[in-house]
Amino acid sequence: MSRTVDMTHGAGGRASVQLIQSVFLKYFANPFLDQGNDGADIGRVTGRLVVTTDGHVISPLFFPGGNIGSLSVHGTVNDLAVMGAKPVCLTAAFIIEEGFPIEALEAIASSMGRAARDVGVPIVTGDTKVVGRGQGDGVFITLTGLGCVAEGVRLSGDQAKPGDCILISGTIGDHGIAIMSKRENLEFETEILSDSQPLHDLAAAMLEAVPGIRVMRDPTRGGLSATLNEIAHQSGVGMSLIERDIPVRPEVHAACELLGIDPLNVANEGKLIAICAPEESQKLLAVMHAHPRGRAAALIGTVLADANCLIRMKTGFGGSRVVDWIAGEQLPRIC
Repeated sequence: MSRTVDMTHGAGGRASVQLIQSVFLKYFANPFLDQGNDGADIGRVTGRLVVTTDGHVISPLFFPGGNIGSLSVHGTVNDLAVMGAKPVCLTAAFIIEEGFPIEALEAIASSMGRAARDVGVPIVTGDTKVVGRGQGDGVFITLTGLGCVAEGVRLSGDQAKPGDCILISGTIGDHGIAIMSKRENLEFETEILSDSQPLHDLAAAMLEAVPGIRVMRDPTRGGLSATLNEIAHQSGVGMSLIERDIPVRPEVHAACELLGIDPLNVANEGKLIAICAPEESQKLLAVMHAHPRGRAAALIGTVLADANCLIRMKTGFGGSRVVDWIAGEQLPRIC
């Protein structure tokens, strides 16, 4: 087989079968995918169904702490997790540019398969398309995830209430700065790694301890600021944050200062926000601290009654500022 992808790999003939067998079936193999049909019969599931779709166009494809393959699995699983869903299965669609190295495609598929196995969620079916040179950018991956939610669990961005507490599971900005440092060939004294990781087990532990959590959300594109603004407008509330309580790694903070970027606007791929009633906040925080993916969790603010849905933050200098949406995309192709 050619060591780069060519147009015959997307034509549906012998070359297509060889690519699927030598790369995707090799790394994704499971009983559902091995059925070899146009779709997967996954059998019966219990609970309410949740479905999400997540497209990944990140540049560069390989970055400190991960690559587009593992990221696509983590991002899709996390979208299910913050809905309170247990992941059931994933489907994958690849758009590959002619000339893309097979070796790089194998590395991506291997990472994807390993990430899916670590979560315990199979990639049950998929699709592969090849586009001509200059019509893509290496490889784009879209995953759809199916999950099931237990009865009694309902997480939604429209449920935040005045007085509620806002928690985050760890440091912000790691992913976006890791991508930027790789993209721009920036070197820092300490290598900054992406926080790309699955959050399904952390979310499950949190919901088991505090079933009344009102909102969970993962602050990806647009970072913490965009995600909190989304929730505030969904719920028709305002928020008050305390800057010194928001965890940011010193090296990420320094990089943001160097680049003129607000860490609140930087993407994350392995953190979640939780909003809960004030009387449950300390219990929830303790559960997060006890979990390996939540050891740096912090209570960062409260929900306020505000018809204007403004988010205000007490700064480290003792002043106050509004945390608004970013006007555009400061870090494109971040996920």
